[in-house]
Amino acid sequence: MPKAKQVKLKLKTRKAAAKRFKLTAGGKVMRGHAYARHILTSKPSKRKRKLGESIAVSPADVARVHAMLPYGRS
Repeated sequence: MPKAKQVKLKLKTRKAAAKRFKLTAGGKVMRGHAYARHILTSKPSKRKRKLGESIAVSPADVARVHAMLPYGRS
């Protein structure tokens, strides 16, 4: 009887993470800011401007994000 062929399973991307994080060409993980969706009238313009920018994910969390996004750059 012929031996069964070993199949390597594909890893699933966590879609919630894919919508929240972007991977740069250099391998950094970028995220958006919280507190930028509503009640913006009481926040200064400078703060609202800064909340619109993306920022790198903390080094402590990068490994977790890479595990959720298996096909991005590592």
